[in-house]
Amino acid sequence: MTKPRYTALVQSLPASVPFVGPETQERARGSAFAARLGANESVFGPSPRAIAAMAEAANGAWMYGDPEVHDLRAALAMHHGIEPGNIIVGEGIDGLLGYLVRLLIGRGDAVVTSEGAYPTFNYHVAGFGGELHKVPYRDDYEDPDALIAKAAEVDAKLIYFANPDNPMGSWHDAATVQRMIDALPEGCVLALDEAYADTAPADAVPPLDLTHPRVIRFRTFSKAYGLAGMRVGYGLAEAGFITAFAKIRNHFGMGRVAQAAAMAALEDQAYLTQTVAQIVEARDRIGQIAMDNGLTALPSATNFVTIDCGRDGDFARAVLAELVAQGIFVRMPFTAPQDRCIRVSCAPDDALDAFARALPKALKAAG
Repeated sequence: MTKPRYTALVQSLPASVPFVGPETQERARGSAFAARLGANESVFGPSPRAIAAMAEAANGAWMYGDPEVHDLRAALAMHHGIEPGNIIVGEGIDGLLGYLVRLLIGRGDAVVTSEGAYPTFNYHVAGFGGELHKVPYRDDYEDPDALIAKAAEVDAKLIYFANPDNPMGSWHDAATVQRMIDALPEGCVLALDEAYADTAPADAVPPLDLTHPRVIRFRTFSKAYGLAGMRVGYGLAEAGFITAFAKIRNHFGMGRVAQAAAMAALEDQAYLTQTVAQIVEARDRIGQIAMDNGLTALPSATNFVTIDCGRDGDFARAVLAELVAQGIFVRMPFTAPQDRCIRVSCAPDDALDAFARALPKALKAAG
């Protein structure tokens, strides 16, 4: 019997995923994690108003969601002081990155990113046959100048740049980001991932100028808003760029419950402010835990802290494995020299207490 006739591109790709989920690890170890600190979720949870909105919307879950996502786009437009035509909503930033790559990248097209940057973006580029060109981090920061230079060198159609950055938590100021935008080579699009804009210093995020035809900025409800399970992200760009997404996006990808949750979360800015304050406190606590164990916590503008384990990647991987064995789910950067680190999500005291108990044991076992 014949097999499916996969495309040559699909046949050339490995059967891999960008991240191994904590649920997969829990099944493998035969028990649940005591502290879930690896996925950059908001362990502080969503607004009670969002929870109530989800419960109410569940009664209408038999209906498809509004394919235009009209109400949420209108609310986001009012929140940002822009027009709804400058906004696309999709299934988290991950889903929107997939649409962006599909929109721009064909087989062999050049795409530029940083070595060790967000792997889901690379997964999408590979899936559409693009050719990735990577530049190294510079002192644990993405390197805007190197990204622009590489894009000019290879005639890239797309650059991916996250500010603040995942996995390091580092950030550049708004002036640096604006210089990068101003230096974009002709014909090249900048995908500016601002997933952590809500937890960043104000001077890290440039003002919203949506007149540039080749810049798209991504935001999410998965981080500070605490709705990772609802998969709601959005892109901000020039209106013509947004219109192009209508040619390829999944028009019914956003369910009614997710739309209602995001609307309610957006309306509860007081809860967002409270959550961000808790994240700042948790960053300080994680830094203190690191210091208590002779380690260095890197400065962070995100809802996680990257901890330098002080040795090489093999040692950091051993520390991570020991933490997982004790029921503490954390992750780490994948590429040297950043893989000398582990990455710990901000969380309430009980989860960080568990991490504080486990870390010295993990360091001792790894050493």
